[in-house]
Amino acid sequence: MTDHAPAPVATGPSADEVRAALEALRVHDLPTHGGRTLAYVYDSGLADVDTLGRDALAMYGPTNGLDPTAFPSLLQMENDLVAEAGHLLDAPDGFVGSVTSGGTESVVLAVLAARDGAPHVTTPSMVIPSSAHAAFLKAAHLLGVRAVVVDVDPTTLRADPEAMRAAVDGTTVLLAASAPSYAHGVVDPVAEIAAVAAERGIRCHVDACIGGWVLPHLDDVPSWTFAVDGVTSVSVDLHKYAYAPKGVSLLLHRDAVLRRGHFFASADWPGYTMLNSTLQSTKSGGPLAAAWAVVRHIGRDGYAHLARQARAATLDLAGAAAGIEGLAVVAAPDASLLALTTDASCDVYTVADEMLARGWYVQPQMAFRDLPPTLHLTLSAATAPSVPAFLDDLRAAVAAARAAGPVQVDPALAGMLGSLDAGHLDDATFGRLLAAAGLAGEDGALALPQRMAPVNALLDACPPALREAILLGVLDRLSRPSAPAGTTSAP
Repeated sequence: MTDHAPAPVATGPSADEVRAALEALRVHDLPTHGGRTLAYVYDSGLADVDTLGRDALAMYGPTNGLDPTAFPSLLQMENDLVAEAGHLLDAPDGFVGSVTSGGTESVVLAVLAARDGAPHVTTPSMVIPSSAHAAFLKAAHLLGVRAVVVDVDPTTLRADPEAMRAAVDGTTVLLAASAPSYAHGVVDPVAEIAAVAAERGIRCHVDACIGGWVLPHLDDVPSWTFAVDGVTSVSVDLHKYAYAPKGVSLLLHRDAVLRRGHFFASADWPGYTMLNSTLQSTKSGGPLAAAWAVVRHIGRDGYAHLARQARAATLDLAGAAAGIEGLAVVAAPDASLLALTTDASCDVYTVADEMLARGWYVQPQMAFRDLPPTLHLTLSAATAPSVPAFLDDLRAAVAAARAAGPVQVDPALAGMLGSLDAGHLDDATFGRLLAAAGLAGEDGALALPQRMAPVNALLDACPPALREAILLGVLDRLSRPSAPAGTTSAP
């Protein structure tokens, strides 16, 4: 007789042991709550919002947005979120939108729609300011749309509409603007850029991934939404200042025709007819449901309060930082992002290390063209109450960096970097570079130091192409299994 007894459901450690292992793994992660991580995470400071988001994420984790008829609840929530975003972004009658996995996917889809919306252009290009998010360069790489990068105004760090106008030609299918730019926190002159696009009959995308849920609640912001003639699409992330769990973003188009270029269907295979509105096929309903729940719970008035809270904190911090000897504000912030730089007495990389030692993560940004290295600060609502403490630690961090002096790159190592070819940085050469930099661990593994200033200074000395090649090598060394293939390690 056949034994139909059920097999054990789980043969590994107990659920409690796995949960404990997960907690242990997070010991060295940056904190996601409390407002001390000023990049990567966004914290409303509202515990009930976090709980609600996690509950919705878990409730809808098993659902799949691949087929809108199989899970109509997901379709309803997507349409609700798009409608709410349309209200914030002054969208006209007939606008449409799609939920994506994040800002990069939203930008890639905007470029894809522009490319496929101009089939008569055989070698398409897009004109973007040099401050545009790197997601546009990724889109260029993936989609074969040449990126024509135009320098920003050196004084304001905003896009230069006339320089962008001069760069437009018969291959241009898209112009882009930021609201605000990630690196410097300033809003581009969207009206002028959109006017150029309208004159030439091409599309204009506004990347409001980081500002789209903040700027509508602030006063004295230059026009940047669909209220501007010529703006054809806008992206806005919900996992940023809508304070939803990651990853969920929205891409809105002025009308349905403009969106059609990033829809995809394929019936030419023996399975189900594949039908996608984004780059994904299978899409967990969890992030969508979590965003829907959080957006409904906080509400428009709640978001207005949180946005103004983050904005006030940004202005307070900028005003005080400008008075710290050795430190300067790069550009007056338009929203809740702030960029700081140092004078010759110290460097931003040491300041970042000193802040991390004091419990704060601020993101170092390397020199770009004529722009100096900077510190990037993203202020969320949860950071606002801690601004006085942050400033106390920032003063101490800058004082310590000034006492140490700017970090120096070893001349021999700099010479080695100068001899490297970014296009031919093989694994063996990369291994020698790690050893020379004191970053080689056992068996060729990467051994990152606790203080990253020397490493960042070394990377800053590299041309962009070589820096990319080195960091890809770093990513490769970090992303290798710790156990032999086919085996399972106990947590």
